[in-house]
Amino acid sequence: MERAGLRRAQEERLPLYERTARFRVYSSWLIPGLIQTRAYTTAALCAIRERRGLVDDVEAAVAIRMQRQRLLHTNERRFAFLIEESVLRSGIGGSETMAEQLAHLLAISALANVSVGVVPMRSDRVRWPVESFWIFDVSEVNVELVSGFLTVTQPGEIAMYAQTFRELTEHAVYGAAARALIASVAGSLS
Repeated sequence: MERAGLRRAQEERLPLYERTARFRVYSSWLIPGLIQTRAYTTAALCAIRERRGLVDDVEAAVAIRMQRQRLLHTNERRFAFLIEESVLRSGIGGSETMAEQLAHLLAISALANVSVGVVPMRSDRVRWPVESFWIFDVSEVNVELVSGFLTVTQPGEIAMYAQTFRELTEHAVYGAAARALIASVAGSLS
């Protein structure tokens, strides 16, 4: 999908996003694309382009991803984002980019149709972090890998990811506790 560049990969994902009503997203590596700032997205896609030796169409790919974020502001869709605390602490793009990203994350968490949970770093966790994944309604799961991503469509496998998402949510903090944790990490950047 990325052979022709990152722009095309972003464009090809749009129909799936547009037909999905319920998004469940778990991220152990990066802030999920739908809630990234322009600067964070640029840093992430530049790193992917360099690592995979792709053509340089990052600016066009960033524009498409930013345009896709309009979906967050439609009340008929529901978004549940679950992010490992380490994602907040090991950001990309430098401290200014991360400060902006964390402020954006706080703003996004206030949307009525968006839930943001943060799984705190703790030594007594029962459920360990796993690969980042997106669940689109109950029809498809995308798993992010180092070399690309995997699409899962078998109902039994989708159910496994849904169960993993439920288990990870039990370890997360939400609402005021999540915002306090995000703000604390943001405060440590200055």
